[in-house]
Amino acid sequence: MKEKAKAIIQILFGLAIAAAVILLNDRIAALGNYGYAGVFIISALSSATLFIPAPGWAVVAAMATILDPIYVGLAAGIGSAFGELTGYMVGDGALSLAHRKKYEKFLALIKKNDAAAILVFSFLPNPFFDIAGIAAGAAKVPVWRYVLFCAAGRSLRYVLLAWLAVQFFP
Repeated sequence: MKEKAKAIIQILFGLAIAAAVILLNDRIAALGNYGYAGVFIISALSSATLFIPAPGWAVVAAMATILDPIYVGLAAGIGSAFGELTGYMVGDGALSLAHRKKYEKFLALIKKNDAAAILVFSFLPNPFFDIAGIAAGAAKVPVWRYVLFCAAGRSLRYVLLAWLAVQFFP
């Protein structure tokens, strides 16, 4: 019973964070006034939504024209990786409620290829990365490993975005 309660709390917490970000979306952009810390927070919050994209990339592009684009990309990538933990938590909680035997083959596949999958999917601009986060949580990929490879992929993506913003909007 204790395991199920923990799982339900994880799922509700992840969904509550996502809902709060969606409801407060108009106030999030104001955090850009805080430089790199603002970029980090905006990226974390915009990545905390589940399946509904928040426009954190626009703030990254705008801030790259004011601040150093490399540091903007790194702050955004690392912040985004922490924001993606909402999907991870939902996946971890959902697995505890599911019948594990049905998912053993799928989970083994995710565990075997977790680093490459997380790195590639976090780099690609796609709204389905939440599925990868949920799968990683369900597969019990260590949190540090998930955040590390997600941060690497997201940092590469945001450094590229920041560089492009500086090239086209000097």
